[in-house]
Amino acid sequence: MKKLSSFAAIFLTTTVTGCVTASVENARDETTGLLEGESVVVMAKSYHQGNETEVDYIRCVEKALGRGSGALRVIPNQQFVDNLFPWFEPRTAPADTKGLVHLMARPGVPEAVKNMGVRYIIWLDGDTERVTQGGSLSCAAGPGGGGCFGFAWWQDDADYEASIWDLEDSETAGTITADYSGTSFLPALVVPIPLIARTQSKACNGLAKQLKLFIVSDDPV
Repeated sequence: MKKLSSFAAIFLTTTVTGCVTASVENARDETTGLLEGESVVVMAKSYHQGNETEVDYIRCVEKALGRGSGALRVIPNQQFVDNLFPWFEPRTAPADTKGLVHLMARPGVPEAVKNMGVRYIIWLDGDTERVTQGGSLSCAAGPGGGGCFGFAWWQDDADYEASIWDLEDSETAGTITADYSGTSFLPALVVPIPLIARTQSKACNGLAKQLKLFIVSDDPV
């Protein structure tokens, strides 16, 4: 047990981050801003394309928007969907602002939106995927102890787009794209030393930061 504890200590103290590169761009179509009591909701646009944006990524963006500097009031995704059932279920949600205009004209919909104070819908599209990997790593144990030897690496790309819909005007306010590429390394000479690139986490926080600036300001971000 003592040897195991020592190994765990070495593992934790040597875990650092890998290399991540980022590119974030935005295109503004109209002025934005939030009044007191107004909120945003985060949705998965890729339901329409048969490639569901990861649920954990949506939750990450929700949390990041609602905390820290410039925090926004965020209505949980499921609460919004439930309160507007069935109009924002995957098969019935509007695919564009033309569909949004028709939806907002339906009886009860504007009232439900107003009661929640939702001003903007942030439609997220994209995913994080492993694009390449290489190297080799082997571990073995014997009477005299054990260990791992070798070197492995992999690259993850996180590509996401956020389209901001203004429910007050039934128009697209603009879009923000975030492209994060991270390479993780795992060298091992007896003890593995993971150098992990937190690609998706950084893409989440980076996109949320830009969304805060975009929504509360008319100036380019």
